[in-house]
Amino acid sequence: MSDHMMIDVLEIQEALRSRGILICFSGKLTQALIAEYGEAVKSYLETEDRPQNEVFNIFALFIEQTQNINNYNAAKFENPNHDVLLHSSIVTIGKTDDGSYTVCSGNLIESNDAGGLHAYIKPLLRMDKTELKALYKAKMKEELMPGATSAGLGMIDMARKSSTPLEYSIVERDNGMSFFTLKATVRGVSS
Repeated sequence: MSDHMMIDVLEIQEALRSRGILICFSGKLTQALIAEYGEAVKSYLETEDRPQNEVFNIFALFIEQTQNINNYNAAKFENPNHDVLLHSSIVTIGKTDDGSYTVCSGNLIESNDAGGLHAYIKPLLRMDKTELKALYKAKMKEELMPGATSAGLGMIDMARKSSTPLEYSIVERDNGMSFFTLKATVRGVSS
């Protein structure tokens, strides 16, 4: 292996550390990989000596974010850019100076999906935990209707598990694509 390759890896590691990133997965996601990564995340968090409910929320947010990316990519199977979408995924877990954990994900989306995403997420940011719980229950009832899908339940659940309002951005890229980033925070009892 060349020295150049080693330096690049070291630079990546230092860049991740300087941003408080503990775990980072990048590239194509599959159901099998999500399950494996999930187990790795859970094992890692359990060594961090955090309360069980914090570990559960961080783990749940990680699984939810990876599932959202996977579901989006599955729905875009016919898209000519499907391969590009598949390989654009990134999910990180980081720790801030105050001891909070952040779970961030990013992936390419079709730019014409950005409006619907904005319209769905923005109202969630203004809701408190009680309103989010009521919305979640209402969506659960809707899901029991014939032909209904679980679209959006995951996002509501993430908003409920996040200690602070979800943060997101959608940045326009080339070829009718945009990059969607989502961040959830789990504040520790001691933070």
